[in-house]
Amino acid sequence: MDDVAGTDPDRAADGPRAASISLRGIRKRYPDGTEAVRELSLDVAAGELVVLIGPSGCGKSTVLRMINRLIEPSEGRILLDDTDVTHVDPVELRRRIGYVIQNVGLFPHQTVATNVGTVPRLLGWPRDRTRRRVEELLDVVGLDPAQFGRRYPHELSGGQRQRVGVARALAADPVVLLMDEPFSAVDPIVRTRLQEEFLRLQAEVRKTIVLVTHDLDEAVRLGDRIAVLSEGGHLEQYDTPAALLGAPATPFVREFVGADRGIRRLAVTPVTRDDLDPLPAGGVDLPTVAVGSPAYDALAAMLAASVDRVLVSDGGTPVGVLTRNRLLSTEPDRPTG
Repeated sequence: MDDVAGTDPDRAADGPRAASISLRGIRKRYPDGTEAVRELSLDVAAGELVVLIGPSGCGKSTVLRMINRLIEPSEGRILLDDTDVTHVDPVELRRRIGYVIQNVGLFPHQTVATNVGTVPRLLGWPRDRTRRRVEELLDVVGLDPAQFGRRYPHELSGGQRQRVGVARALAADPVVLLMDEPFSAVDPIVRTRLQEEFLRLQAEVRKTIVLVTHDLDEAVRLGDRIAVLSEGGHLEQYDTPAALLGAPATPFVREFVGADRGIRRLAVTPVTRDDLDPLPAGGVDLPTVAVGSPAYDALAAMLAASVDRVLVSDGGTPVGVLTRNRLLSTEPDRPTG
């Protein structure tokens, strides 16, 4: 079982750890004959954030819960690295896979610090090690341990409770983090801030993450790759956000991502030097964006200044001009970051 996630508390200090996930022909068939997932094969690389998205009833949450066996698959194999988790103890498995749900699920009569330390205590970590890990993670998710550690969940805002939920899921340094609609229960402004913090956190910890959402904008913003599922867990397309929006593989995906997919694609398409026209002689007074900025930011700068081009800089030095025509005439197969 240690091969699945590891239980030695000292290993948690060795740096980020992540495992690949391979789903091999998984199915979920209920006794009444309902097939929530008919057959699904999917590979998630170690350290990758993959988003499962699709209409209600497509089986995305069922797939997520089969990975940690809250729902047992009827058929198929689920591999973490080379270990088939369908053959290990499910209780032990769940202690070693981080899990974040929509309404957090904190224990109401326990303090924040006690909530975060739940899994390390179950795994038998020494008290001092658990305390240090709790303080470290509260700091990482932006909650001062001295200020928030002794509070109870009802004393926190929705966004703060969600941060505690993420800290608790990361406490035992899991190799996989599963997230089921983690930000949908908070208001749009808080949701955006949480997404920004989550991207910062993922850049630091580089966990393998599978996230379920119904929000396409959230999927595009967070995902390294997006899996679009239709009824019965059928995989319609599995691709990067830019490729998904630029070249929908099926009519279902084209309809799902919507007519405004071109605008969404600009948010995940970086400005590159290949897009630029030469700098005009004598200089020019234009709004400026940096190389690597989302193309959406360049378009927004043009619209705000009522101009049809922006100056593009690299390290503060102007390197060229991006025109609106060039920005909006990109083809679906344009290289993206």
